[in-house]
Amino acid sequence: MVSSPDSDPKPQRGRPRDPERGRRILEAAQRHFDEHGLERSSVDAIAADAGVSKMTVYSNFGSKEGLFQAVVRDRSAAVMADFTGAGSLDPDQPDAALLAIGARFLALARGDALGALRAVYGVAGAQPEACRALYQEGPERVNGELAAYLRRAHSAGTLKVRNPRQAADLFLSMFLGSGHIRGLLKLEMPDARENKALVREAVRVFMAAYKA
Repeated sequence: MVSSPDSDPKPQRGRPRDPERGRRILEAAQRHFDEHGLERSSVDAIAADAGVSKMTVYSNFGSKEGLFQAVVRDRSAAVMADFTGAGSLDPDQPDAALLAIGARFLALARGDALGALRAVYGVAGAQPEACRALYQEGPERVNGELAAYLRRAHSAGTLKVRNPRQAADLFLSMFLGSGHIRGLLKLEMPDARENKALVREAVRVFMAAYKA
């Protein structure tokens, strides 16, 4: 199959020298990838939307695929910047800590992270680097931070957690049910009352299993 001009690799020269211009390109690319997907998005249209030439896009990101990977990395970093990590939470108060972590993760799982997930689901297998970047900067990082907190709570004697990574995965998985799927499908989302009830129930179940 012959590659389209938009997907032909071009020499990649690193990050844009002009941060503002680079930001405009990434924002325009994100809009086009969200609306049209990777295959149907045009570098010409992205460049026009960003107010730059097509060659400027290629000179900074190498190819349409390289631009897509940059958008995924940028989006993942922005999402994670909004996540309050578990490092400062009190290991002697796991109920309060887990309520805070659960509420923040639920907001991410039903908020900005959904757009990034939709984008990579459409190219899973064809864009392994983009998928890997999203996973490492998103779910894996959140899971690691929660696991680190659970180890501290275990050492403090407030929780009994033999496998912190597994326990963290189980806790976070409780927020990836029907509401998360509805978000991925752009259907009506649960309201704030439902979300709060889900977080409280998830913490209750987790504490019943792991409280020392």
